[in-house]
Amino acid sequence: MTARTINYTSLCNDNSGGRLPPLRFPPLPHISRRKNDDFRVYPKNPYEFSIFLSVKNAPAVNGLKPRSKLRGFKPFLFFFSHTYILYKRNTVAMMLKKKKCIAMLLAGGQGTRLYALTSRVAKPAVSFGSKYRIIDFPLSNCTYSNIDTVGVLTQYQPLILSEYIGSGEPWDLDRQNGGVRVLPPYQAKQGGEWYKGTANAIYQNMHFLNAFDSENVLILSGDHIYKMDYGKMLAEHEKNNADCTIAVIDVPKEEASRFGIMDYDKNKRVTSFEEKPSQPKSNHASMGIYIFKKAVLVRELIEDENDKKSSKDFGKNIIPKMLKNKMRLYAYQFEGYWKDVGTITSLLEANMDLLGENPPMDLYDSKFKIYSRNKPLPPSFIGEGGKVVNSMMTAGCEIFGEVTNSIISEGVTIGKGSKISNSIILGGTKIGENVTMDFGILDEDVVVEDGVVIGDKNSSKDNVALVGREFVVAKNSKIKAGEILETKEDN
Repeated sequence: MTARTINYTSLCNDNSGGRLPPLRFPPLPHISRRKNDDFRVYPKNPYEFSIFLSVKNAPAVNGLKPRSKLRGFKPFLFFFSHTYILYKRNTVAMMLKKKKCIAMLLAGGQGTRLYALTSRVAKPAVSFGSKYRIIDFPLSNCTYSNIDTVGVLTQYQPLILSEYIGSGEPWDLDRQNGGVRVLPPYQAKQGGEWYKGTANAIYQNMHFLNAFDSENVLILSGDHIYKMDYGKMLAEHEKNNADCTIAVIDVPKEEASRFGIMDYDKNKRVTSFEEKPSQPKSNHASMGIYIFKKAVLVRELIEDENDKKSSKDFGKNIIPKMLKNKMRLYAYQFEGYWKDVGTITSLLEANMDLLGENPPMDLYDSKFKIYSRNKPLPPSFIGEGGKVVNSMMTAGCEIFGEVTNSIISEGVTIGKGSKISNSIILGGTKIGENVTMDFGILDEDVVVEDGVVIGDKNSSKDNVALVGREFVVAKNSKIKAGEILETKEDN
């Protein structure tokens, strides 16, 4: 069943004597047809009615029996093919849909190691893979996993990210009960402050957690590239009766010191955890993805907030403390593609992983799509003399030069005689004629004038030239491998 709450005082005036006016009635919301809907009742204003679409029989609430007719509403009751049941006064009024799991997506990171790319946008809003932004991946994963309530916690440069998410329609998250909500830091009655750590960010948004009757909370990072069915992880979490389940991926031993590293027994129960150790004991790395029992999470967050010595971080404080207290922590081993795109090198590598006949990261799987918000642009055009080899390009582009092993975003123009290879060019960038570029990244709305050379014999995936947003590269300029150019306001 689904519910609509109507305010009594908005339908009656003080002289009505409690009688409802005839006929006029607010429009009904979208009626959910999802299976296994389950609702719980919460008290609210006594001067409200709740109206239910009865699939079978409407239940009695706090001993109050439902009425199928109410004076003033007779013309309305059979307006649709279903009977609407009304409950009057004192007991009900708002019903919250019970949810097995809601998600909290940490998307406030500055991403300083991406340099000019994050000078004006948060890291999750950085463009990726021709037509996407990084945050599209965790949001699309939620859609695939039937998690329909997502809080996105923003902080650094939130404007572009907030505009991009909007109502959540591209990810089917534009819902009345749940959907996606952008949650920036806010000024509370007792004062306001920036998030002090990942745990504090969730703590400051406890009101969002408590707005839904959920059994579990999924905590995500907004700066990783991967496809994952969180439903499988949730099933393991419930099977193990875990207080917390941590998604784990095996990384090369030489990279392990960049991650939270854990060990676990044959049942996947976590036996040790250390955040970014200098001497890693294993290569089982935390992906920054956690599922908590909601009651456990709330308790741990409150205790951590009251600990003056804590740095308010899941990896540094919450997880080690739970392990020390012998709580039930389990690992969920992930076997698919996953990339932390926190550096220029890793961002380039992840984009290149989309290319080839059998790419490590497959965007063409029709069963698991990545959704995005895109501008209404015309089809791309490859002109006479233009050539595109092993590259990815989206709408609105005009290509008159040669492009090889590269990622081209929307609205890019590449002039005659220009040769682009092993590079990323973001939306709205204009490249003139006879430009040469190898192992470079051009941010959005860059202008590269004729005859420019970007990169040299030292160029590689570990030595990438980077040009920041809206920068104009003067005619015949030479940009060395590893050089970073950005406008004065971005410095």
